[in-house]
Amino acid sequence: MNEFERVRDYLTGLQDRICTAIESADGQARFAEDLWQRAEGGGGRTRILRDGAVFEQAGIGFSDVAGTRLPPSASAHRPELAGATWRACGVSLVFHPHNPYLPTTHANVRYFQAERDGVTVAAWFGGGFDLTPFYPFDEDVRHWHQVAADLCAPFGATRYAEHKHWCDEYFFLKHRNETRGVGGLFFDDLHGDFETDFAYLQAVGQGFLDAYLPIVQRRKDTPYGEREREFQLYRRGRYVEFNLVYDRGTLFGLQSGGRSESILMSLPPRVRWEYGFQPEAGSDEARLAQYLVPRDWLG
Repeated sequence: MNEFERVRDYLTGLQDRICTAIESADGQARFAEDLWQRAEGGGGRTRILRDGAVFEQAGIGFSDVAGTRLPPSASAHRPELAGATWRACGVSLVFHPHNPYLPTTHANVRYFQAERDGVTVAAWFGGGFDLTPFYPFDEDVRHWHQVAADLCAPFGATRYAEHKHWCDEYFFLKHRNETRGVGGLFFDDLHGDFETDFAYLQAVGQGFLDAYLPIVQRRKDTPYGEREREFQLYRRGRYVEFNLVYDRGTLFGLQSGGRSESILMSLPPRVRWEYGFQPEAGSDEARLAQYLVPRDWLG
């Protein structure tokens, strides 16, 4: 089994494990699977859970796709990829809970490989996970970042700080001057030692469940009303704005002729925008702004 196949097998198993864990946490709904093929090469399996007891929509997709030409968003700064064929596999998820007190979350782990004349000219890992609360709890945010720091520890003293900082920078809405949420980890173009980098990818994949499931158990039954629900729908608009304007994965998928339904499964099933919205001073809604700036959550 070659390196790509090893990563691919791990990722399909990861998708299975996360689906099982989320179905158990929801306790009601099950994932429906949509198998698809890509005309240029490869395909995937998209799984969607809808209208559960906990999750309004939870989407997790696996893809293994290939092509002969990279889109501009991927090749502009990589001259070594000119004329190369490529193959990429990954697992990406976004979960949108019913309860406004339970954060939305995103995770992605992926591997990319490019060849020319049968020789690998580039290969790297990427991924991470991040958390988007609407009504934040400090203990949840600290737990999230502690799991991230702990999984990073075996990979060097600076790994957590570097990949947390990268996450804060990447998930930043410049036109709103705020982060998408409270961050986590983000990395790309990781191409040192294959075994070490692959082990880190696996640690991030497992770490997502360790970070998110305890928050689900703490917040899924928190009472809420129409006010909190309307604020959740309004803040989901920021999620849409980021994914459609800035997200590299969305841009790469659409520009490379990917399957739109699978690429856009990250968008929430219900969302709203409101012109000039300003939360009431001192309210729980106004408090969110304090969390939408990069911070040292473990200091």
